[in-house]
Amino acid sequence: MPFAWKKNLYVLWLGVFFCSTAYSISIPFIPLFLHNDLGIDSHLELWSGFAFGVTFLASALISPYWGSLADKYGRKPMLIRSGYSLAALYVITYFIHDPYLFLVLRVFQGLLAGYVPASIALVATNTPEDKSGYALGIMATAGATGGILGPLVGGVVSHFAGNREAFLFSGGVVLVAALIATFLVRETPFNRSGKRSSIREDLKHAMENRAFVTLLALVGISSFSVMILEPLLTVYVLQIGGSQGDASLQSGIIFSAVGIATLIAAPQWGKAGQRFGFMKVLIIGLLGGGIGNLLQFFVGHYTEFGALRFVYGLFFAGVYPALNAMIVRVTEPEFRGRAFSLSQSSTQLATMLGPMAGGALAGWIPIRWIFIVNGGILLLSAALLYRKRGLDGAGGAVVRAQSNRASKSD
Repeated sequence: MPFAWKKNLYVLWLGVFFCSTAYSISIPFIPLFLHNDLGIDSHLELWSGFAFGVTFLASALISPYWGSLADKYGRKPMLIRSGYSLAALYVITYFIHDPYLFLVLRVFQGLLAGYVPASIALVATNTPEDKSGYALGIMATAGATGGILGPLVGGVVSHFAGNREAFLFSGGVVLVAALIATFLVRETPFNRSGKRSSIREDLKHAMENRAFVTLLALVGISSFSVMILEPLLTVYVLQIGGSQGDASLQSGIIFSAVGIATLIAAPQWGKAGQRFGFMKVLIIGLLGGGIGNLLQFFVGHYTEFGALRFVYGLFFAGVYPALNAMIVRVTEPEFRGRAFSLSQSSTQLATMLGPMAGGALAGWIPIRWIFIVNGGILLLSAALLYRKRGLDGAGGAVVRAQSNRASKSD
């Protein structure tokens, strides 16, 4: 019986959607939880920033280890491990009354994460190569959808049930993702008899693949580009005409504009990459993202800002599916779990550093100039990437050479 890759894709889409939703449910009220439930009255901004950042840092540091286990034992076990662990941690958070214990739990949430990169690696490895672009484009919409709906669901649940109860709700949502991984996800037969490499060996192996290193850098730059603006959008909305009373709603709509654009465009970019080449899609996405950022410098009203963010999202939606598809192209199948875990590390580090850099820059220059800086970074990345148009071929040559060395050593 042929492997039902489409069914697997849709099942994993649901799993990533639920996992992303559960994580983003807590975003709107963590500062309120720290203040109202855990008694933090002074330095609330510092506590909130640390509670967010420490999770990303822990995840970035541990991701290569989980990737190594995924390549040894399979990606499905990593989904199950992550899903049930995160569900338990969210439930435990409900009983916490000490802010330091809350930070410890946030650390463990980072250490035990890994559902999303394992899902992407499983889709990339278990999908026919001529369908991988489409599949990875579809997967990109799962996180975007969860990111859009999560804060909305979290706000509603915390308003009507309470902040603590919202963590219980998150635990239930992640539990659904874990059950999906347990009973519905399929993985092609996996050879578990091989020796598991050390993280040092994995990093050395990755560094030998220059195309892969370039893609890791682009993953970090793209994530940094998104996150550098995260703490500033609400303030910028106020500066360009948003009302004080409705700033949260207006900012939420503008936040959602990029996610909605991703839902619309990402699958189409995946198909385009399959047909015309992922390098072209990646360059177009970076160019569109860079120009879109530059244009946001000139907006005079928050409605213009929201419309421009939507158009920017239509172009930038092509970046992550193209990057993931190119990672598949430039790495050998037995290294893909580690490859996507290293990509996750790059993403998490950028996600941690981006808001810090954005906040620091906003204290030094006007916010609208940060769009210029951000746009310039993306345009420079596109220009440098254009000079390396042979990246796919170089990566393929590296993979072939590594495979030849492995076969000779056997």
